[in-house]
Amino acid sequence: MFFNKIKENLKKTKEAFDVKISNIFANKKDIDEVIDEIEETLILSDVGYETSTKICTKLREDLKKQVDKNEESIKNLLKKEMEEVLVSQSEALQDNFNMTQKQVILVVGVNGVGKTTSIGKLTNLYRKNNKKVLLAAADTFRAGAIEQLEIWAQRNNVECVSGKEMQDPASVIFDATKRFNEGDYDVLICDTAGRLHNKKNLMDELEKMKKIIDRNISDEVYKETIMVLDATTGQNGALQAKAFLEKTNVNGIFLTKLDSTSKGGVVFSIVDDLKIPVKYIGVGEKIDDIELFDAKSFVNAII
Repeated sequence: MFFNKIKENLKKTKEAFDVKISNIFANKKDIDEVIDEIEETLILSDVGYETSTKICTKLREDLKKQVDKNEESIKNLLKKEMEEVLVSQSEALQDNFNMTQKQVILVVGVNGVGKTTSIGKLTNLYRKNNKKVLLAAADTFRAGAIEQLEIWAQRNNVECVSGKEMQDPASVIFDATKRFNEGDYDVLICDTAGRLHNKKNLMDELEKMKKIIDRNISDEVYKETIMVLDATTGQNGALQAKAFLEKTNVNGIFLTKLDSTSKGGVVFSIVDDLKIPVKYIGVGEKIDDIELFDAKSFVNAII
C-alpha cells in the first residue's frame, strides 16, 4: 500500500518544490545559476542548508558527466540525488509486519503532533497483518489522553492497559510489560506523555520507561522507538528528533500532517542529519490514513 493517497496529500509540498523549480527554467540561465537557485529552493522548502548543499554538490558532479543538460534531465538527476538521501537509511528498515518476533514499540513525541491517533492507525495496520496487539496508555498527564487511547483500542478491538490520571507513567509501562509477557500477544505499543524536547525532567522520565522495557522484556523480542513528528513544524521537528534520539535511540519516524503543509522537505534533513529513517506517514484523520514510507514514491510525488 505504497502512497495510495500521497500525490493528492502532498500538493502543498509539491508546490514548494516542483512549481518553484520549474520557474527556475522559465528564463534561460547558465547551469551554475540554475543549480544555485535549486539549492535556494530546497533550503526554503525546509530541506535544510547542509542537506541541500550536499544534494546540489552531487548534482553538479553528475551534470559534468553528461551532455544533456535540459530541464528534464536536470530534474531527473535531482530526483535521483534526493531519493538517494532517503534510501540511504530506509534500506535498513525492519519489515514489522512479516516479522515472526514479538515486538514492543515505544511511541514518543511532543504534545499536539497526533501521537495517540497515530498509534490507533498503526494498531489497525498490525491488525490487518494478523498481529495480536496490546496497547499501553501511559500518557497520564494530559487530560483525556487515556480515554482517547481506550477509544482507539475499542475501534481496533484490542486490549489496553490504562493508568489513572497523574499516575507515574513508568508504572503503567511496568504493568503493560507484565501483561504482555503473560499473554498471547504479538505486539505491545506504548503511548507516552507528550513532552517538550527541552524539558530535562520529562525527558529523563522517558528514559526511565525505556529502561523498564529493556529490563522486563526479553532480548528475543524486537524493541523499537517510533517518534511522531508534525511535518508542519519544519526544521523545529528536526531539533525535536535530535533531543529524543539522545534519550531513547529513536529507530524511526512517523510523520503526520503532511497533507496540510508545504514543509515536507524536512524529511530529507531528518534522514540525512540524524540518520533516522521515516517509516510511516499520516495523510488524514481516518483509521486507514496511514502509509508505509517509500523514498521513490515520495520524491516522485513532490517533483
